[in-house]
Formats: sequence, structure tokens, C-alpha cells
Amino acid sequence: MDQSDRKRRSTRSSKMVSSPTVITRMQAIMQKEMVREFLAEFISTYVMMVFGLGSVAHMVLGGKFGSFLGVNLGFGFGVTMGVHMAGNISGAHMNAALTFTNCALGHMSWKKFPVYVLGQFLGSFLAAATIYCLFYSAIIEFSGGHLTVTGPLATASIFATYLPDHSTLWRGFLDEVLVTGMLQLCLFAITDKENNPALQGTQALVIGILIIVIGVSLGMNTGYAMNPSRDLPPRFFTYIAGWGVQVFRARDWWWVPVVAPFLGAYLGGIIYLVFIGSTIPRRPQILEDSMMYEDRRIPVLSKTMPNPPVTSSITPVSVSPINRPSVRTVPPLSDPIHLEHF
Repeated sequence: MDQSDRKRRSTRSSKMVSSPTVITRMQAIMQKEMVREFLAEFISTYVMMVFGLGSVAHMVLGGKFGSFLGVNLGFGFGVTMGVHMAGNISGAHMNAALTFTNCALGHMSWKKFPVYVLGQFLGSFLAAATIYCLFYSAIIEFSGGHLTVTGPLATASIFATYLPDHSTLWRGFLDEVLVTGMLQLCLFAITDKENNPALQGTQALVIGILIIVIGVSLGMNTGYAMNPSRDLPPRFFTYIAGWGVQVFRARDWWWVPVVAPFLGAYLGGIIYLVFIGSTIPRRPQILEDSMMYEDRRIPVLSKTMPNPPVTSSITPVSVSPINRPSVRTVPPLSDPIHLEHF
């Protein structure tokens, strides 16, 4: 065997050894909590936005292929699929305003806030790029090659929301605060296990129906963005893709879907916790043993436990006729039993 053959064999063996090592390291990284939550928010937001923006593209470009009801169904069931994707991993927020509210109310740590929002923004941006690629030819044909933000041939509204002519800026701001507050208020009710939550396994569907209801009843004025992660990243994409700076200048609207949902979601959460959550009788979190002991040597067992044999707490050590049997006593249960409360 010459030297070149030995080098080739050693190279192949080193690759065979290094490949499992790399895979193992990747698996270890993927199992970290922050990484799993980041990926969950990224994928769930991407799925939700692809279905939602695709339905808007059908309405704007497709004529008979789309409708406003179709947009509501697309976003509603897109949210349902997103919750199925990430509900048990990150909670499937898919919304920076909801993540902010959960952090502000102490439901999750603030250190997770940038992780969640980064995943949501990247997923939303990539979804906008996906819809742009899928519908590129239809966009060019519809607009005549001119990518405009306003007017009868405007296509920027496929990706982000814009204020209609019949509304003013501050009315639009209040509208976004209200619809986002309704979203957070109802979400707390759907997921509150101490109230009347959705049945196990149906939460995703119920949340999707909530989005549809908000859309068909309150969606006309501003397009019910309710979500900075839904509006801002696709707006940045349209700025880069050729629509230009007008996507930020049109009626100075761009900042409203970013700021108003934070305020609305926080107010909706506070309203639920104060007016509904605080009035619900809560189960006690600590169960203390309040029974009296007749003898400190033998504890009195709880009535909820099966009747044990007496010998379970009395252990004979010696049965010689000279020495009487000695007894080892069990100390009483003096510490309270802590029950987890969800």
C-alpha cells in the first residue's frame, strides 16, 4: 500500500467519524429551549403568512378567484395551522404584540422577547418573498410592470396594510388598538383553564375562528393588522423588491400597525385579568395537613390514601424473650404539600 492510498483511507475514515459528530452537535443545539422556540415561531409565522398573503394575492390579482371572505379564511386557518405547528413548543404567538403582553404580565421571561420577535420577523419576511416569487408574473401582468402603492393598480396591499381613503390616521390607530385588544381578550379566555377554555385539541381551530370573526366584523377600516410581525417585515420586503419608499410614506400609516397592537394587546390582557380573571374562584395551591396527631410516634394517614397494614410503620427489631420489641417511629408529615397550579 503506497502513501497516497493510506492518505485517501485516512481521509475517508476521518469524514466518517466527523459526520456523526457534526450531526450530534446539531441535534444538541436544536434541542436547546431558546433555539426550539425561535424555530417554532419562525416556522409557524411563515406558514400563517404564506396562507394569509396568498389569499390577499388572490383577491387583488385573481378577480373571481379571491374575495374579502377568502382573505379572512386564509388568515384564520393560516393561524390554525401555525398553532398546530408550534403550540406546544413556543405557544405559537406569531405576533410581537402578544409576545410583549405575555412578557409584561409576567407569563414569560423578557429574555425570550427578542428571540420570539426575531423568529416572527424572519418568518414573515420570508413568507412575503415566497408570495412575491409565486405571484410575480401575475403581479407584473396586473400592474403593467409598474409596482405602485396607491391607485387602482396598486399591488403593495398584497403584502402590508394601508389606510383607506374614508378613514383618518387617528381613527385607524384607535381601530387597531380595539381589534388587537379584542384579540388578546378572547385569547386569554380561550386558554384560561380556570374559566371555560376550548376543549383539549380544539384550541387551534377556535383561535382560527376568532381571527375569521374579527376579520368579517372589524376588518374593513384598516385591514386588521393587529400584528407588527405581520405588517412590518413584508413592508420592508416591498421596499426592497421595487415598490420603493412610498410604502412608508403613504398617509404616514406604516407606524400604526407597529405601535397600536402593543397598546391594544396590553389593554386587552389587563381588562381580562382584572374583570374576568380576578373574579374566577381559584383552586388552592397548597394543601396542608390539618389533622391532629393522637400519638407523635404513629402518624394519622390522610383519608384519601388506602388503608395500609399497621406493620407499615412499626418494624420489629428483636423478638427475644428478654428484650421487648423496639419500635421505629415515623416522623409526622409536618411539611405542606405543594400543588402545581396552571
